[in-house]
Amino acid sequence: MGFKDKVLEVVRKIPEGHTLSYKEVAKLAGNKSAYRAVGNILNRNRNPNIPCHRVIRSDGKIGGFNKGSREKIKFLKKEGSILI
Repeated sequence: MGFKDKVLEVVRKIPEGHTLSYKEVAKLAGNKSAYRAVGNILNRNRNPNIPCHRVIRSDGKIGGFNKGSREKIKFLKKEGSILI
């Protein structure tokens, strides 16, 4: 299993109402310094079963989302995630 597949598997398992940082996802996928790669992988993902919106920046800010920041915020609020 390659790094991309590991990233998508980690993100797929993030429960509703919870978030992980790009750095946490990178570490769980096996490469703690590849957090930028995590962002790029998630930006290209179009699988609706992978909840990419649940991955945020380490400083608690939203970060990017392939459907736009407003949609990401909307999804997170709907799931009950606490936003800074």
